[in-house]
Amino acid sequence: MSARDNVAANFDRPILGLYLLLMFMGWANIYSAAYDPAHASIFDLDKEYGKQAVWMGISLLLGGGILLIRGQVFRDAANVIYGGVLVLLVAVLLFGKEVNGAKAWFAIGGFGIQPAEFAKFATALALSRYLSGLKALVDLRSRVISAILILTPVALIMLQPDTGTALVSGAFILVLYREGLSGNVLLLAILAAIVSILSLIFKESTFNLPFTDHVLGGQYFLMVVIIVVAILAWVFVHQFLIKRERKRFYGYIALGSLASVVFISSVDHAFNNVLAEHQQDRILVMLGQMEDPQGLGYNVKQSQTAIGSGGFAGKGYLEGTLTKFKYVPMQSTDFIFCTVGEEWGFLGTSFVVITLTVLILRIIQISDRQRSKFTRIYAYCVASIFFLHLMINVGMTIGLAPVIGIPLPFFSYGGSSMMGFTVLLGILLRLDAERLSQLR
Repeated sequence: MSARDNVAANFDRPILGLYLLLMFMGWANIYSAAYDPAHASIFDLDKEYGKQAVWMGISLLLGGGILLIRGQVFRDAANVIYGGVLVLLVAVLLFGKEVNGAKAWFAIGGFGIQPAEFAKFATALALSRYLSGLKALVDLRSRVISAILILTPVALIMLQPDTGTALVSGAFILVLYREGLSGNVLLLAILAAIVSILSLIFKESTFNLPFTDHVLGGQYFLMVVIIVVAILAWVFVHQFLIKRERKRFYGYIALGSLASVVFISSVDHAFNNVLAEHQQDRILVMLGQMEDPQGLGYNVKQSQTAIGSGGFAGKGYLEGTLTKFKYVPMQSTDFIFCTVGEEWGFLGTSFVVITLTVLILRIIQISDRQRSKFTRIYAYCVASIFFLHLMINVGMTIGLAPVIGIPLPFFSYGGSSMMGFTVLLGILLRLDAERLSQLR
């Protein structure tokens, strides 16, 4: 068998090694976060670390099975897989178990399955299949279809509701940008985020108009500022651009101003009707718009305290006092990173962040060596998903991002996320192993 056809010899061993390292590091930290002396065995199924061992075993078998399937199968079945996951997302709304106000789980004995975690790789496959058939993402039709592929599972996940998992789909905009989406779209997304934040900050504010006794509400004040800026831009265009370019820029200024005003008007409605009350409170606390007398930021404060108490080298494995006495809620799931910080200190947290960053960079490196456009796009999808998870989860634990329930890959407790990340990497490994025989 030639090197070109020897798929087993072409598996990317660094990715496989990083995957196993992160998985077992995560398991060790879950054991520490949920440790109970009365259930000291790491395989005790009554505890989270015992259940995680089961999920790890299932994930390894699942990943091994994926590596035995020809890569072309994933490309051909991409739309079928995507459709199947959409069916699961509808089914969980009808028959799922409600946990913490979200109907997002199928209960199987003492375990739970969250279909939303599978939407990540399903969307990545479907989007890669569609984009690989295009020369470039340049026309309106291709952009609309790409948006539909991304937003359909997002809409179903928001109905559960599970805002955190739905927001992960924002990672796909990086893929669209890589495949030809105008940088202006990214700029608009950034501006929309800035306007949203300013709208929430000014929400309860009032401003006295100069030379009058009238008072203007904060959001209306922001609209006035945007209109004034638009007028100044209009004057600039008229004075400094040649005549044939003015008309186009006038249109941009008018459309941008109108869109901004409409957008600001809709932010308050979306904030009050889409996000759960506890999510609204956490965002307002983070923006400094709400006092925290009832401990709405308690999780973050305790997490910051735990990470800070670890110092440079940490207190040692199983020696974290805040970890041991459960001072941080959701310590084995959303806030697992604070366990690393307390017990392993700056050195430990740096090692985890660097290891995950190396994994992301390796995935990008893999994408750049592909002959197949489908595999290249899929690899960018995987890298973007891991990047967003890392940034938001670590940001949550240190108070730089709102607490929206996004797991740290391979560290946070949960079988669905473990299997989802395993499938993402498993498909990539199989596709990459066939790169020497790829034709497109």
